[in-house]
Amino acid sequence: MKAVIRFLLLTALSVLPLFGEAQSLPRVSPESVGLDATRLANADTAIQAEIAKGRIPGAVLAVVRNGQMAYLKAYGHRAVYPKPLPMTVNTVFDLASCSKSLSTAICVMQLIEAGKVRLNDPVRLFIPQFKSWRSGADTTTIRVIHLLTHTSGLPPYAPVEQIRKRCGSPCPDSLMAYIATCRRDFAPESKFQYSCLNFVTLQHIVETVTHQSLRDYAASHIFQPLGMAHTDYLPCRANARGRWINTDSPRWVKAGERPGDTPIAPTERQKDGSVLLGQVHDPLARVLNGGISGNAGLFSSADDIAVLCACLLHDGSWNGHRILAPLTVKTMRTVPPSLAAFGRALGWDVCSPYASNKGDLLSNATFSHTGYTGTSVVIDPDNDLAIILLINAVHPDDKYSVVRLRSLVANAVAGAINEPSTK
Repeated sequence: MKAVIRFLLLTALSVLPLFGEAQSLPRVSPESVGLDATRLANADTAIQAEIAKGRIPGAVLAVVRNGQMAYLKAYGHRAVYPKPLPMTVNTVFDLASCSKSLSTAICVMQLIEAGKVRLNDPVRLFIPQFKSWRSGADTTTIRVIHLLTHTSGLPPYAPVEQIRKRCGSPCPDSLMAYIATCRRDFAPESKFQYSCLNFVTLQHIVETVTHQSLRDYAASHIFQPLGMAHTDYLPCRANARGRWINTDSPRWVKAGERPGDTPIAPTERQKDGSVLLGQVHDPLARVLNGGISGNAGLFSSADDIAVLCACLLHDGSWNGHRILAPLTVKTMRTVPPSLAAFGRALGWDVCSPYASNKGDLLSNATFSHTGYTGTSVVIDPDNDLAIILLINAVHPDDKYSVVRLRSLVANAVAGAINEPSTK
């Protein structure tokens, strides 16, 4: 009960001050930035085909080039149950695991460049109870770099229901205690295994070092400086019993907006017939971590993500606001030499088996990430290009994969490039 009360107090106290004026990218024609609009329509065709087959309800596609929004389009519906509702370009999506790259990893890199964390730091420096890998007499320390690259050996996930029944909900401290002592699957750096537990651990490192929640730190150091007014955790509230209350409009939208201006895309239908609406889909984040989680929980719109992509494409600075140093951005998107076999950069994917969302035609410098709900962010610095594809593919039911569609869209956008970048 104390954990629930503490969570509710934190939620109430952490309702953030209003963001500054939103800083959307200038919208231009595809041709003005070296893209062929006719060829871009191949992306439309691929998306609309999946909608017609009933595999996805709808989507939003944004293409950023040379720091400008060259293509922004909504398709289909944001909801098909319990009633159809149209998709809009301003729809706010549950980003799922894209939260790892767009929030948690950037927070960690900021602490690294501030001289507060090292990639080589042992995790136990920040979480003393965190266990190393042990096999017989052999011991190997798990370090921050292993968490960022998914080479730590931590299991992919945690037994949510088991922890909830034992510790209640939310119980972030109990989740971290589980991660700190659970079985390690292999020695660090010996294998790659994608794990949400890596990024929950990184969340605790950020919170330990900054003495702030991940939500508050990310808002004040990333989203607010960039004017990302529709990006945050916890778009809905919990009631006095700690249960989430659905909302179709984020409670943190900027002053003066009407409730329907930035609707939330619902995700999965639940056993009682309701759908998750404003509640994070991921159970670790929703059930155990109270909606603020290093592995998932961020909600955002295409316009906002486009601003962050433009910032990363332009050495960590945008519109007079620097969130990362140029060398930090370069390091973050580069696969560490000692881990080259696994293809993972620091919080981003470069060429692991999970990187198919970047398609077949973009440069080898491309880095990307996906989210389970259907979201995808692809950034190609060589071509000064970003492709943002937002789909609530788990709505109303989690039946179909969008792995192939992401790749098709990336190929269509890459195939539309007919002039080199002006960067």
